[in-house]
Amino acid sequence: MKIAQAKIGDAPKRREDERFLTGRGAYLDDLAFDGVSHAVLLRSPHAHATIERMDLSAARAGAGVLAVLTSEDVTADGLSPLAPSVEANARTGEPFAFLPQPLLGDGVVRFVGEPVALIVAETHAQALDAAERVEVDYAPLQAVVTPAEARASAAPTIADGVEGNLYLEWNTGDPAAVEAALARAAHVVELTLDNHRIVTNPMEPRGVVGIWDPASERYTVHVSSQNIHAIRGVTARILGEKAVRFLAPDVGGGFGTKNFAYTEYALIAWAARRVGRPVKWIASRSEVFLADHQARDHRSISKLALDAEGRFLAFQASSVANLGAYLAGGMGGVETVLYAHLAGTVYAIPAIALHIQAVLTNTTPNGVTRAPGYAEANTIIERLIDTAARQCGFDRAALRRMNMAPTDAMPFTNALGETIDSGAFPETLDKALTRADVEGFPARRRTSEANGRLRGLGFAYHIKGTGGSPHENVDIHFEADGSVSLITGTQTIGQGHETTLPQILADRLGVANGLIHLRESDTDRIANGGGHGSSRTTYMAGTAIWRASEEIVAKGLVVAGEALEASPSDIRFEAGRFSVAGTDRSIGLLQVAALARQTGAPLDTYYAWTRDWMTFPNGAHVVEIEIDRDTGEVAVARYTAVDDYGVMVNPMIVAGQAHGAITQGIGQALLERTVHDREGQPLAASLMDYALPRADNVPFYDLGFNPTRCTTNPLGVKGCGEAGAVAGPPAIANAIVDALAPFGVTHFDGAATPARVWAAMRGGAG
Repeated sequence: MKIAQAKIGDAPKRREDERFLTGRGAYLDDLAFDGVSHAVLLRSPHAHATIERMDLSAARAGAGVLAVLTSEDVTADGLSPLAPSVEANARTGEPFAFLPQPLLGDGVVRFVGEPVALIVAETHAQALDAAERVEVDYAPLQAVVTPAEARASAAPTIADGVEGNLYLEWNTGDPAAVEAALARAAHVVELTLDNHRIVTNPMEPRGVVGIWDPASERYTVHVSSQNIHAIRGVTARILGEKAVRFLAPDVGGGFGTKNFAYTEYALIAWAARRVGRPVKWIASRSEVFLADHQARDHRSISKLALDAEGRFLAFQASSVANLGAYLAGGMGGVETVLYAHLAGTVYAIPAIALHIQAVLTNTTPNGVTRAPGYAEANTIIERLIDTAARQCGFDRAALRRMNMAPTDAMPFTNALGETIDSGAFPETLDKALTRADVEGFPARRRTSEANGRLRGLGFAYHIKGTGGSPHENVDIHFEADGSVSLITGTQTIGQGHETTLPQILADRLGVANGLIHLRESDTDRIANGGGHGSSRTTYMAGTAIWRASEEIVAKGLVVAGEALEASPSDIRFEAGRFSVAGTDRSIGLLQVAALARQTGAPLDTYYAWTRDWMTFPNGAHVVEIEIDRDTGEVAVARYTAVDDYGVMVNPMIVAGQAHGAITQGIGQALLERTVHDREGQPLAASLMDYALPRADNVPFYDLGFNPTRCTTNPLGVKGCGEAGAVAGPPAIANAIVDALAPFGVTHFDGAATPARVWAAMRGGAG
């Protein structure tokens, strides 16, 4: 494949797509391993129960069965339970209350889908047969499903050490200033919101292949994951081993659900050691619904104080997050850092106060999806502003515009002391409203009404801090064949890094883009890495590439000076060549690299750095929806977005990321919602009853950009992977309320399924 040369700002097609489109991708289930055996996990059918008896004899006698393992075997081999990666409030130092998650149910199960036995057999079918032969007697206990149930005075204690089923409770901001502002305000608006739970559902389910090498006494673990270095560390601690290598082949999506460690990673590696064979486990789609970390599930009561002209005086929110049966990964940090980071988003609100709780329930552990914490905070403020406009008689756009931090105030520090380095919020909002032809909306509404449909207009402004793990590194090698290996600690899970990261290096070094090859996803290849989460890669790896390039050029000046018989101070580097100033003498970088290799001092460069600040992508999304009067079905008729992603390395890939996030936002707003009955049984646990967005659920998107250069990194980039999942749900909800106003509907919580919208039209409430 011929790859055109490309620099920052160009839009070459994704080089990885040829591999995928011709069937040469290598997802986990595509990999072949000699002598591989297959694992199945027997999972609890109860949300809360004690295990009274387990009979494994029939299962162990099954054809092809190699092992049937339980918590007794885990204990006998000295494995540790799974603890969260964040155990304390980073702002206060206060430890969270939590029970480490057992690798296999150790007498009590706490959610439907918790594994209680691990079966390994010669074939997957034999393992499934053996799992059906395991006899387990459960004694069901009272299940706690909602935060209200968890905090009720008569609620059972689900886990020792988690008093009152409360993982954490925290206050931040200035409550006294907020109360004073509420008391003197001309208007006080209150809103109760339920940001409902969803299942992330990446294209490729999670999976693990574990291998134990007795000769080297080392584990090798292949996973479908987006954060192998961090997960390796957690898994090594569980196994009590330092010699653990993690690899991730092509990964079919993650969206956050593959960001943290799971019990299966250690279990499958350990099983490989027990049976003396490679062991493979690939989650079924049912297991994705039962056992993958879920997302959102955030309830809030908020207030906004305004003066007579509509200027915001104070914002107050009391929220409770349902984090499920175990404190997963960094979820304590999501609630105490990310959610609280930009609570007032882009608005200059003088006083902010937050009261935050996170509770334990008998549901699947909650994790992250696109824009964890930030999406919840954005939804609250954008829904609250629309409510204020409606109740107090303000124009929705004007109310936002007058309260936004102005462009000339950048960098802007909010009431909680967090600084946003760049942005043109009012201008971006106006560009979006103009691009969406909001002035033409009344005419389009009349046309919809003539066709028997309701039409609504909604918009929302989004912002998110991106950066994820604060540490990243790259290792750049000039190979003997003239190619360049770019090794990173980040991971690609579908974003196009094989295209964009070489673009950055090609731009900096003047090397043909096609000669640069991205190498990643192997903990042996590079010792550390932050993986991919929080739209971090272009910012974090890109900055490391930029700075490593500076070191490469500095080394090259010395070698070029010797080759050109000139002082390094007289040599200039431009467009891939070192030239002696004022002469026609020059030498190419790759020639210099070859000379340096011969001297034993190659130009190969490793660079690691730690960020101090995040980047802050932001923008305005404008939505028009139509509602069928007879059925309540909601259709997104128009979707316009104008976003600020700073410098765009590859605008085509930026657009692709924006499309994906918007589609997921539409899915949450209209289709996706997990539901449990009173016993904690999930009622939407398959693609038969949990709807994902399809092509006919979305319109063609109209995307525009209003970039302001980010000042927190030398590239000027901002993360681009999450905007639509932040702005989409509140914009759509605002549009639905606008459409249903003739029915007396003043509030609606998603998902806006036809039945729920139909009921709202007839009951006057959402």
